[in-house]
Parts: sequence; C-alpha cells; structure tokens
Amino acid sequence: MNNKLINPVWHSLNETHKKFAINYDGVQFYDPEICPFGAFSDISKTANALNEYAKLTDSFFLVTENETPIFDDRFVSLDRKIDGCQMVLQSLIEVDITENIVPLTNEHINEIYNLVWLVMPGYFKKRTFEMGDFFGIFKDNKLVSITGQRMQTNDFVEISAVVTHPEYTRRGYAKQLTTHVTKEIIKDNKHPILHTTKGNSAIPLYEKLGYKLTRDMNWWHFNRK
Repeated sequence: MNNKLINPVWHSLNETHKKFAINYDGVQFYDPEICPFGAFSDISKTANALNEYAKLTDSFFLVTENETPIFDDRFVSLDRKIDGCQMVLQSLIEVDITENIVPLTNEHINEIYNLVWLVMPGYFKKRTFEMGDFFGIFKDNKLVSITGQRMQTNDFVEISAVVTHPEYTRRGYAKQLTTHVTKEIIKDNKHPILHTTKGNSAIPLYEKLGYKLTRDMNWWHFNRK
C-alpha cells in the first residue's frame, strides 16, 4: 500500500476510480466534472498533458509528493503550489458519537456543494459526490457539517471535505464525522488516509483520532492561459 500512497491520485485512477480517468500517455486526470486533480508516472510527459487537459477546464491541480511538474508557459500558468501533507490512520482512537449522522444522497448535492464552497472554496464540484460516500449532521433543518470520501484504491480510501458551517463550529461535529467515516472505511477492509495543508489547525484533531503525518503531498495549481 505504501507505494500507492506515494502517488494516490495516479493509483486511484488506475483502480477504484478508473471510470473517471482521462489518460495522456503517462499522465492522467480525473474527469474535470468530478475532480480537477491529476498525477503522473512520467514527468517528461506533463507539459503536453497539461496543455491537453487545459482544453477541458480552466483550473486544475497536479498532485505530487516532491516532484516539480514540467509545464509549457505558453498555454498554462502555475498559480501556486499548496504545501500539503498526508496522514494515515495508525490506530483508531474511539470517540463518543452523540450526534445523528446521516448518509447523504443525491437530494443533498446542492447543500453539500454550497457548504463546501462556503468553507473551502475553489475545487469541489457537484459530481465530486460520486467519488465516495458522504455523511452529514443537520441542525435547525439545514446541513451544517459534512465529511466524505474522495480518492480510493483497492487498499485505501481518503477522507475529505471535512467542513462545518462557521456558525456551528466547536461542537465536535468534525471529530464525530471523521470518526464515523473512518469506521465505515475500516468496515470495507480498507485503510483510511487523509490530506491537508501543512500547519492546518485540524492536524492535532486528526492526530487525536489516531492519524499520523507520513509525507508531503503537494498540490500544484495551474490555470489555462
């Protein structure tokens, strides 16, 4: 599994999410309507692949552990590199689940999308919901906290979209939802992982749930010119 974790986007698109893959000879991306992420096995191929993928979407990411992608600045521009990190569950630390956690369905897509874009604007698509299972907590007749699944292989599932409405934070919702989704992944005999930005204030929370920082995992954000 460790070899797959070095390049999680690539292996997700080779396995569980193969149906979402767009391939460019050593570089592959998710369908941009699902998730604007890509990865490569051959860095010499990235420039041409970025040019081709940019015809489909005007903003996207390549995800790497430590490689710097080659790109053609005539057609795409590097907006920024997001310094991220990968965390892998070592041993689940139990948390009391006191809230009613609800499996989310297609009926909730607009609510999920609006909540994610309120808290973490910039990458989530409505069809990102198709990547895995999502769960939420409702208060005052509205969805106020969610956690879902994103990248997946035969061995691991990534926890993602851990967001809570700003008016409902500090109530333990993210902790309970992350614990719940972690258990759901374990039930499927897969290993839970997650990604976040370096220095994120949520890292201590994840560590208290049994996750451990394992490696850098960086998001190179490109725009079409």
